[in-house]
Amino acid sequence: MLPVPDGLDGMRVDAGLAKLLGLSRTAVADLAGEGHVLLDGAPAGKSDRLVAGGLLEVTLPEPQEPPQVVAEPVEGLVVLHEDDDIVVVNKPVGVAVHPSPGWEGPTVVGGLAAAGLRISTSGAAERQGVVHRLDAGTTGVMVVAKSEHAYTVLKRAFKERTVEKRYHALVQGHPDPMRGTIDAPIDRHPKHDYKFAVVAGGRPSVTHYEVIEAFRAASLADIKLETGRTHQIRVHFSALRHPCVGDLTYGADPVLARRLGVTRQWLHARALAFAHPADGRWVEFTSDYPADLAHALEILRAES
Repeated sequence: MLPVPDGLDGMRVDAGLAKLLGLSRTAVADLAGEGHVLLDGAPAGKSDRLVAGGLLEVTLPEPQEPPQVVAEPVEGLVVLHEDDDIVVVNKPVGVAVHPSPGWEGPTVVGGLAAAGLRISTSGAAERQGVVHRLDAGTTGVMVVAKSEHAYTVLKRAFKERTVEKRYHALVQGHPDPMRGTIDAPIDRHPKHDYKFAVVAGGRPSVTHYEVIEAFRAASLADIKLETGRTHQIRVHFSALRHPCVGDLTYGADPVLARRLGVTRQWLHARALAFAHPADGRWVEFTSDYPADLAHALEILRAES
């Protein structure tokens, strides 16, 4: 039992408890719907309002067992480079980086395990070696740490933003200016937990971009991330009203997506460069476009 902090006074139960407990609003709404949230001894609905000083009692579910890594081959997962410290892969579409609750598809760590690659780091068992992530629907180059030393060095490098991450995105329309910086904070979408949005008070997020090829209906942009928020590129370009082609979650035109044969966001991790954790030498790895993204560009070029 705990008192409602002054800062949550007047907030909805689902929004306030999500902020207080670090849970999603959906999870809090489920708890409230099952009668597990009491306010001054009475069951509280998800849309009820919190009152400062009121007594909250929340019954949390038993913690879930962490998801297990299943060693199974992943079609299309290509190892671009491997040494004692790191493995660099080209991640195909439809593959998550690591297991998570609710995900039953293939994973990068599972594919590496099936290939006999040994990962030995202090990360959680289901996230061994993971120092950064790509969405399941995003393809391209990513690095996994194999040794504890590499894990520590790379985690710090990503945190300190010394890693150069370059993406290519096909976005709808023509961004104006053709070259610029999007500096807009990102956090959970206020109404939809599965999405993110530009919101006041969100986490600082900076995206640099340059249009490198323009078509009648879309533009191909080269993007350099200064920060690495979840869905950052997708959210930022959606906020500019130039969503990634095929990204229906963030407002893309389904008609254009169908015409180009794109069934997910046109977003590809093109290059990754960093100081190698073994000796500090600068290394860079690149990834070619997969077939679906390349085909969409061919259609646009043929029309131009």
